[in-house]
Amino acid sequence: MATGRTHRPATRSRGIPEATVARLPLYLRALTALSERSVPTVSSEELAAAAGVNSAKLRKDFSYLGSYGTRGVGYDVEYLVYQISRELGLTQDWPVVIVGIGNLGAALANYGGFASRGFRVAALIDADPAMAGKPVAGIPVQHTDELESIIQDNGVSIGVIATPAGAAQQVCDRLVAAGVTSILNFAPTVLTVPDGVDVRKVDLSIELQILAFHEQRKAGEETTADTTTAAAPAAARRPSTTDQGPDGDVPAVMPA
Repeated sequence: MATGRTHRPATRSRGIPEATVARLPLYLRALTALSERSVPTVSSEELAAAAGVNSAKLRKDFSYLGSYGTRGVGYDVEYLVYQISRELGLTQDWPVVIVGIGNLGAALANYGGFASRGFRVAALIDADPAMAGKPVAGIPVQHTDELESIIQDNGVSIGVIATPAGAAQQVCDRLVAAGVTSILNFAPTVLTVPDGVDVRKVDLSIELQILAFHEQRKAGEETTADTTTAAAPAAARRPSTTDQGPDGDVPAVMPA
């Protein structure tokens, strides 16, 4: 089976926009669910709704793949699963190392979705000597002293960092020096990498803060709406003196 060190996905060379690449996993997830239900074909509208995008954007994205569907029939689900998997590089084996086997790292190691999506956890690495040899998700943890040899022996090009923030940059530097060219960073810090190295950051606290912002805004809108509703009847009962006629009566027709 091919490894990640000798094969690279073709998306960049074929000029697929990054925004489209970011949506391909959403389409693949929706298509996989359809495939598991033995659904043979799907319309652009149905698939777009399942992926959370609009159908025009979906059709534009698929045009970059050379897939246009059949009028009146839709898209072949199995073929699209293969096509998108191939573009994302998921039809080959991608060995991955996870560095930092605390609560988060252990949870990632136990995640069952890696293998089904073309990723093989080749090694779990931690700086704590007491962790060495302990099995997590059936894989013995190895010490960070062995990081470089592990990467070389397994042909690893993708590393996952789940360490505390203070250790993340040093781990990142070692991964890059050893040949890793793509990093998924769960540490709450920004990593500095050289050209040619891709970093994807996952920060749960930032996502929660964004949700808190939206919750606060919704609460403010509800308060404003309640205040407006409560004030409207009172205003109707108390006409403004500026709207009164010369004798204090409210005119039947307001002056222009």
